[in-house]
Amino acid sequence: MRFFRLYCTKKCIFVKKKSGCLIIKKHAIMFISDGNISIRIAEPEDADQIYRWENDRSLWRVSETNVPTSLFQIEQFLLGNGDLTSNRQQRLMILLKGMERPVGSIDLFDYDPINSRVGIGVLIESGFRGKGYATAALQLCLDYLFKDLMVHQVHCIIDMTNEESLHLFQKLGFTEGGRRKDWIKTPDGYLDVLFYQKTSET
Repeated sequence: MRFFRLYCTKKCIFVKKKSGCLIIKKHAIMFISDGNISIRIAEPEDADQIYRWENDRSLWRVSETNVPTSLFQIEQFLLGNGDLTSNRQQRLMILLKGMERPVGSIDLFDYDPINSRVGIGVLIESGFRGKGYATAALQLCLDYLFKDLMVHQVHCIIDMTNEESLHLFQKLGFTEGGRRKDWIKTPDGYLDVLFYQKTSET
């Protein structure tokens, strides 16, 4: 599969009209795409969408969040979102062909250039789940991480009850590398979490 990569996020298209005037259309360039699913770096204009996701309490357990996030905090984060090396984290947006509004996101976190590893997590809006979008988006991102960024290892942490995420990452070649006992506190007691990892050789 041939992927389309560009390392900026904006460009201008100049269209010459019959009157001789030029109009400028500014739009986001897809960071990486397979023709149906595209990924781009999150921009400041994505702040409202990310704000809704970050404050969806139904997602807090899987994201290890327990307090609301302000719109200002998100806007400040997005101003420096393009520099994974300095920030050690990055938010990517997932788009479907023909749709301008993102349907989900990928988080890269704990980037360690010395040991050549990075953490990964994925979110797909509830109305778009179960259609293979998370699998396709993660595969695109893994291709970028292993082939372009040349990391050696990608890892994630999944709670033991999250069967959908366990199946997703297993399908993509991640293997269990350990278990953290009683890692997440819930109203019904503590949950173990599983550490999954995939190396560039697997």
